Amino acid sequence: MNSSFRVTALLLCMGPLVSVLAEPVPDLTATLKAAFTDKRQATLDRLDQDETQKLCTQLRDQVPTSELSQKITRMNLATVKPPADGKYLGDWKAGEVVASTGTGLQSSDDPAKPNGGNCYACHELAPTEMAYGTLGPSLKHYGKLRGQDPAVLAYAWSMVYNSNSYAPCSNMPRFGHRGILTEQQMKDVMAYLFDAASPVNQ
Repeated sequence: MNSSFRVTALLLCMGPLVSVLAEPVPDLTATLKAAFTDKRQATLDRLDQDETQKLCTQLRDQVPTSELSQKITRMNLATVKPPADGKYLGDWKAGEVVASTGTGLQSSDDPAKPNGGNCYACHELAPTEMAYGTLGPSLKHYGKLRGQDPAVLAYAWSMVYNSNSYAPCSNMPRFGHRGILTEQQMKDVMAYLFDAASPVNQ
C-alpha cells in the first residue's frame, strides 16, 4: 500500500472522530508526518497547508460567511495566470485523455508520465460515458450551453486553474495553482469542454 493511499485512508477513518471534537487536534499534522515518509514524488510537504486550506479546515462543514468567502475567492483569483499566448482552447482529443486519466503524483505512478485530471471521478462530461462521479456538477453540453464568450472562457479557465477563485473551499483540485496539470493540459481540457466537435457537446 503506497503512502499517499495510507494517508488518505487514515484521514477517512479519522473523519468521524475529528468532526465531533470541540477543538482541532493541534498535533495531528505532526502525528501524520511522524507516521509516514517521503516516497518518490509522494512527499510529506503535501501535509503543509497554505492559507486557503487552513481557513477551509477550520470551517470544516460550515458554510463560510460572505466576508470569508470574498477573502478566499479574492486570494485565490489572484493566483490565476491566463494562458501565455492568450488562447484558452487547445486540442479536445488530448483533453479527453487528460479528463479520463486518473494517474499521477502517487508514489506508485511513473513521474516521467504526465499527470491526469481524473475529471470523471467527480463530473459527468461526455453523454456516452457510462461511469462518472457526482461530487461535482454535470458538465455535459458545457460549451454548447454557454458559448465561447471571452468572459465565459476566462471564468472556466479560472475554475480549472484554481477552483477556489470562484467556489471557496471547493473540493476540486487547484490544477494550475498546485502544478498538477500543465498549461497545455488545461487548455486541452478547456477544449474538451468547449469545442463543438467534443463528445461533451454532442
